[in-house]
Amino acid sequence: MMVEIRTPISVDEAINRLMKYKFEGTSETVSFHVCDGRRLAEPIVATSHVPSFDKSPYDGFAFRSEDTAAAKEGKAITFEVVEHIGAGTVPEKHIQPFQATRIMTGAQIPEGADCVEMFEKCEEFTNDGRSFITVEHQMKSGQNIIATGSEVKEGSVLIEKGTFIDPGVKALLATFGYAEVKVAKKPVVGVLATGTELLDIDEPLEPGKIRNSNAYMICSQIERAGGDYQYYGALPDELDSSYDKMKSTLEEVDVLITTGGVSVGDFDLIPEIYEKLEAEVLFNKVAQRPGSVTTVAHAKGKLLFGLSGNPSACFVGFELYTRPILQHALMNPNIFAVRAKALLAEDFPKTNPFSRFVRSYVTLENGQLHVHLAGMDKSNVVSSLARTTSLMELPASETGVKQGDEVEVLLLHVNERQNTFR
Repeated sequence: MMVEIRTPISVDEAINRLMKYKFEGTSETVSFHVCDGRRLAEPIVATSHVPSFDKSPYDGFAFRSEDTAAAKEGKAITFEVVEHIGAGTVPEKHIQPFQATRIMTGAQIPEGADCVEMFEKCEEFTNDGRSFITVEHQMKSGQNIIATGSEVKEGSVLIEKGTFIDPGVKALLATFGYAEVKVAKKPVVGVLATGTELLDIDEPLEPGKIRNSNAYMICSQIERAGGDYQYYGALPDELDSSYDKMKSTLEEVDVLITTGGVSVGDFDLIPEIYEKLEAEVLFNKVAQRPGSVTTVAHAKGKLLFGLSGNPSACFVGFELYTRPILQHALMNPNIFAVRAKALLAEDFPKTNPFSRFVRSYVTLENGQLHVHLAGMDKSNVVSSLARTTSLMELPASETGVKQGDEVEVLLLHVNERQNTFR
C-alpha cells in the first residue's frame, strides 16, 4: 500500500473551503413552554402597544392638570376623590373638573385625567363622609403618566431572527402572547466511531483495548452546539461493512462525523470509504496541532467530518470546523467561537511548526482575562479536556510563550445571545 502524501493547508484556508458548503437550516414550530435554548427562526414583532393603555407610575391621585392653573404655595386647590383604582382594575368614572381618582401603581388612567401626583405631595382629608385632596402646585398635562406605546409600538420588531431564547427573550414572548414559537430545527448529526480496539463504557478493560470516549465526547459537543445526535456505534476495521454502514447512515442525518481512521495507517479506512462514496475531499491535512489529519468531505449534498482518533485532536477538530456549520444551520448570526485577548498565566515552552490550539481555561482577575493550561498538552490526552473551557491559539513559532505574554483565546463557554464572556 502506497502511503499518501498530504499537503497541509492553513486553518483559515480549511475554514474558507468548508464555508462554501455550509447549509441553511430549516424551522419548526414549538410550544412556548419548551422553546428555551432554541434560536428564533423569524423576527418577533410586537402584537400590541406596551403599555397598551396610559398608566400610573406611582401610587397617587389622577386628575385634570388644568384645574391646578391657579395653585401655588398657600393657595391650595381642592379635588373630590370619586373612585379608587387598583392595578388590573378598569376605571368606571370620567373625571370631571376638580375631581380626582385614587390610583395605584400600574393602574389605568381614567378618562378625563391627564396627570398623576404622588400621595406624599397631596393633602388628604374627609368631610361629611366624602374624601378630598388638596394640591398647592401646578401640574402639566402628561406629568407622571406612562403613555400608551411609550415602551414598544405595535408592529415594531423586538428581536431578530437567530436570537437565542434565554429568560429575557422568553419574557418578551410571553408579553406579546407567543404561545407557539417558530425556531430553527436542530440539525441531526450522525456519529460513528472507528476501530476494533474500542470498548463501550460498561465493558471491562482488556489487553490492547480502550474505552470509547471520543464518540460520547462528540455527542456532548453536538448537544452543546445546539444539534441533535444519533450514535450509530463503532465500525470494525473492515472496509466493506464500514462502507455500507456509513452509506446508510449518511441517508438518515444532516451531517456525519466519524472519529478515528483518517490517517494513513494500515487500518485507517476513512479515506478509502470517502473514495467509494465518491465524496469530494475538501481537505485532509491542516497546519495545526492537535488534529492535523482532520478531514472534511462532501457527498450526496452532505458534509462528512473525519475527526482524529486522539481525544484532544478530536475535540479541537469539532470546535474549529463542525461547530460553525451547526451554528449556521441554527441561524446563529455569530457562528464562530468568540475570540479574546488574555495574559498567559504560566510558561508554555513548546515550539509550534503549525498553529497550535492549547486546551485551557480562562479566569477574570481584576478586570483582566488570564488563560491557564488545562493540563498535559498532547493530542492523545483526555484528562485535560475536563478543565477545558477555551482554546489558546498560538501561531507557528520557533519559540514558546512565557508567563505574562498576551495571547488569543477562543472562548467555548460564552453567553449564547450576546457572544460575551461570562
